[in-house]
Amino acid sequence: MDEQLKSKQKKMEKLLEAFAKPEPIIGMQNPYHYRNKVHHVLKMIKGGRVISGSYEEGTHNVVNIDECGIEDLKCQQIIKTICTLAQSFKLKIYNEDTGWGFLRHVLVRRGFKSGEIMVVLVCASPVFPSKNNFVKALKAAHPEITTIVQNINDKKTSMVLGSKNINLYGKGYITDTLCGMKFRISPDSFFQVNPVQTEMLYRKAMEYAQLKDNDTVIDAYSGIGTIGLVASQYAGKVIGVELNKNAVHDAIINAKENNADNVSFYQGDAGEFMLQMAENKESADVVFMDPPRSGSTEQFMSSVIKMKPDRIVYISCGPDTLARDLKYFVSRNYRVVKIQPVDMFPHTEHIETVVLMIRA
Repeated sequence: MDEQLKSKQKKMEKLLEAFAKPEPIIGMQNPYHYRNKVHHVLKMIKGGRVISGSYEEGTHNVVNIDECGIEDLKCQQIIKTICTLAQSFKLKIYNEDTGWGFLRHVLVRRGFKSGEIMVVLVCASPVFPSKNNFVKALKAAHPEITTIVQNINDKKTSMVLGSKNINLYGKGYITDTLCGMKFRISPDSFFQVNPVQTEMLYRKAMEYAQLKDNDTVIDAYSGIGTIGLVASQYAGKVIGVELNKNAVHDAIINAKENNADNVSFYQGDAGEFMLQMAENKESADVVFMDPPRSGSTEQFMSSVIKMKPDRIVYISCGPDTLARDLKYFVSRNYRVVKIQPVDMFPHTEHIETVVLMIRA
């Protein structure tokens, strides 16, 4: 692990030291079986045996994974049981090349603090042969499962989840706790896969933000509201904006569950939303931005510049696009003060980073 951390630190320094010297990367004390979300694609091989794993890069060849050192052990056990049940119930396994078959993927999510477990069976059709008996057998094998959802993905696509969910057992979602706040997690919700390191990341983000009880905060790319709700404990007012309608629905429920009456969540494009705020002469003291790996957009960043927040806290999962975006902000009167890499995904090349920028 020491060599991995050294390599990641070196990469971050090479990419970002032109802006500020990155702090020593925060490693994980126990960097194994940390993924609370496990997704496997299914395949039927000779003899009718069903295996599960991941696609070989650039192909539809399924590489069988019996055990993975970063995936939650209980999630892996449940997927193995589903493979056995699929075989005994003679469920047709979907073939990506021919577009024929029924059961495509399995997604299992576990709340590390709540202990709740959600199983999502991604199917090509809503017609589930022997559905009740299959669910009964799965529950008997793993009584700790709290909800089972059938997701319908009938399109020839590389996307894992379709837009329709059918609740087969339980409430259709799980909950878990992060930084003292309770969150509802639906099948397609974005929730960080490493909750231990996420708490490290968010604590650092709050430390950098230096929130005061009269601050107005914008949580851009807010997802199910994790960062915004954590920030609501310290700020006066929090505004979250997210494009995904289902995520906004969960965020609003999460705010109610946590009695966070100083938070509002809105559905829409973050750049357009903030541009509208700037045109209406609305301002913010702090902007949290947590974009996807592809980074932010020029439209969004220009809208942030127009609002002139005192502090911007950028949470990045893509170091290369982070460097690109920091260059944009620095050329427009912002200064990078602190950079903190966090080893969110041990044993992979990915790095999460928190950056504090202040208006010069």
